[in-house]
Amino acid sequence: MIRRIKVGDYPRLMQIWESAVLNTHDFLKNEDFLYYKEHIPLYFEHVSLWGYESKSVLVGFMGIAEDSLEMLFIDHEYRGEGIGKQMIAYARDSFHIKRVDVNEQNWQAVGFYKHLGFKVIDRSETDAQGKAYPVLHLEL
Repeated sequence: MIRRIKVGDYPRLMQIWESAVLNTHDFLKNEDFLYYKEHIPLYFEHVSLWGYESKSVLVGFMGIAEDSLEMLFIDHEYRGEGIGKQMIAYARDSFHIKRVDVNEQNWQAVGFYKHLGFKVIDRSETDAQGKAYPVLHLEL
């Protein structure tokens, strides 16, 4: 089930975020991981947050701003079950998302988005915080 996220869900979102990032972002320096961990709750305030529940447990979430998917994280224990694909379909149907940015070094995510029809339209040498993690800009 996909539902709107409430502020009371934020601690679980952080658990999901950490589980996902630790298992997919092995390119991150530890100090950058800690930086993002501290700042991710601030980003929550700038997006529409939606979560995926399985058996009453929140196991994934996404953040949407206008026609852009700003974040998508699935708890590592639930990866490979089609949750991300369902969330993208929901975002496409309900919010008409067309864009997503993804770390170039996160090859699993790049492959996932390409499999769903996203195409690389541009590349940035740094991420939005100016850190040296190249970002691919994808569009449907």
